Amino acid sequence: MADIPIIDLSRPDGECAAAIGAACARIGFYAVTGHGIPAAQIDALHAAARTFFDLPAAEKCRVARPRPEQNRGYIGRGDETLARLAGQTTPPDDKEVFTIGPIDTGTDAYFTRPEAYPHFAPNLWPERPAVLRPAMEAYWHAATALARRLLRLSAIALDLAPSHFDASTRRHISMLRLIDYPAPDRAPAPGQLRAGEHTDLNMLTLVAGSTDIGGIEVRRRDGAWIPVPHAPGLIAVNIGDVLMRWTNDRWVSTPHRVANAPPGSGVRRQSAAFFFQAEYDAELACLPSCISAENPARYAATTIGAYRAARFAKTAG
Repeated sequence: MADIPIIDLSRPDGECAAAIGAACARIGFYAVTGHGIPAAQIDALHAAARTFFDLPAAEKCRVARPRPEQNRGYIGRGDETLARLAGQTTPPDDKEVFTIGPIDTGTDAYFTRPEAYPHFAPNLWPERPAVLRPAMEAYWHAATALARRLLRLSAIALDLAPSHFDASTRRHISMLRLIDYPAPDRAPAPGQLRAGEHTDLNMLTLVAGSTDIGGIEVRRRDGAWIPVPHAPGLIAVNIGDVLMRWTNDRWVSTPHRVANAPPGSGVRRQSAAFFFQAEYDAELACLPSCISAENPARYAATTIGAYRAARFAKTAG
């Protein structure tokens, strides 16, 4: 775990930015303490998620994902294969998911025109448990505030103004996914994992997990798999493909997976994963501080929405 640093965000901004820049250039993962989100709030979110996932399948399916391109609502066990993001063919992931998207939307054309779909598709809420919606909405706001702070520190690390990413993230199209990895009740199929090897396609991912048994593993550049640090209240952070493209590969979006829990361990894992993403019409072009005559732009300019749409539906069952 020494390869994945733990950064105390209560330290001065300059120290935090330098640590983030070093981690993102080397492995693309770090973990944070001093982030301001109370452990009790994270625990309450995990508890609400467990209550939902323990409901009968028929009840959960009342809020099932409406369409493959809409990452909303309930996705059943075995209905998603994240390895497809990396072009791999594996058995489906051994997990269940409940997802929401933006909660602070408006009525102007930005949220309703054709280009806004599916980024602002409506959220689906189950009748039970009643605490799920307020817990998710409260965590959405807390995670958004943390992501914005991390992006300000990231901008400093990239020799940009701290506010550089503000304009492109005001109406962000992020997702909050509650993920339930059941305790092992059968042998996995050959090549099956709780979540297959993949890279994320957003800017930043923030993960609060309930246990490190059968948790996230990261592939180092030498091919070795290492676990992400875990402790109560600790939040794991990784950059996604979008931020790697923005930095012209100066920072790396690293393959990772969720390992199976040991047979007979009886360990169930809850995870709250916040995938922070910029506005759908934000230009995705290499940052000026990351290109030079010796290191020209490696990617053609596009938009966040076009890039996301081209990749996301590959994971659907």
